[in-house]
Amino acid sequence: MMPITNLNNTHLSNAQINAAKDSLTALETALQDININLTAEDRKRYGSINEQNKLLVNKVYDFNRNQPALSASDVDWAEFEKDYNSHLHYENMIVRLESLVLRLKNIKTLHDYDNYQATLTDYGFTSFKTRTASPGFEVKQNELKQFFNRTGKTVEATPEAKRESL
Repeated sequence: MMPITNLNNTHLSNAQINAAKDSLTALETALQDININLTAEDRKRYGSINEQNKLLVNKVYDFNRNQPALSASDVDWAEFEKDYNSHLHYENMIVRLESLVLRLKNIKTLHDYDNYQATLTDYGFTSFKTRTASPGFEVKQNELKQFFNRTGKTVEATPEAKRESL
């Protein structure tokens, strides 16, 4: 059975790649003022509020907006609202970025698959040419065969395996 190749023949032009990179730079610059590096300990300490607690925050926010007389005077409600709105904006951006990342990973996966299938085809061609004693192909095959084990599946060559194949 012949492998399916060229699953994605759509490629960005250099202008599109540069525009995307410029957009990412602009986004990084726009968000620079809010960059906060939390340590692993900080992330554990502050964590992320679970869905139940998000509902609680939303309910307190609604009470403050609709019945402010019932709100605690010790809370800085102007800052609370800024935090609440920032959360909404960041959450929206995160969802959009995660969707974009997933789409980029999907596209990259297809290109990786195409490259790998073409590589296998080239290796097969190299093996054929080696058997015909064509000049240069034996060296190429010896360099490439380190990436294959005896079962025909690719493996990541260990340093020992690389030395043994030389």
